[in-house]
Amino acid sequence: MKFAKPLLASAALSVALATSALAAGVDINASNTGLALQGYDPVAYFTEGQPMEGNWQITTVHDDAVYRFATEEHKAAFEADPEAYLPQYGGFCAFGAAMGFKFDGDPEHWRVVDGELFLNISQDIQDRWVQDIPGYIEKADTNWATIAQKAPSELQ
Repeated sequence: MKFAKPLLASAALSVALATSALAAGVDINASNTGLALQGYDPVAYFTEGQPMEGNWQITTVHDDAVYRFATEEHKAAFEADPEAYLPQYGGFCAFGAAMGFKFDGDPEHWRVVDGELFLNISQDIQDRWVQDIPGYIEKADTNWATIAQKAPSELQ
């Protein structure tokens, strides 16, 4: 009985966060429940130098998307300055954005460049992207102004 209240409170919080994030915009690569980065911790790329899965109990909502964190410290850092940790192009594939499309970014295929987090859809795509990172970032930045507010299906 002691454990029922905390468990119910945690479940209620999770449902509330998921429900509030159902409106994540088309500019953020989030699941239909609003989960961004497939549940990976955005801060870990910068502090740990590697992707880390977030804990479902350590979350925050930013721009109508739910972000999970491996530690309370990571959550606090994100909440203090989310723009410092958010993936570029809303977490969509950086190479895809350079080509004018929105493909899922895979949190396991990433790179921090000049203090910014970039994701790619797969290892072979990332291998192409790293051949001209500055050129692809320039193209993606230009394209993002046009495609950010379009649904991925509108770009096919």
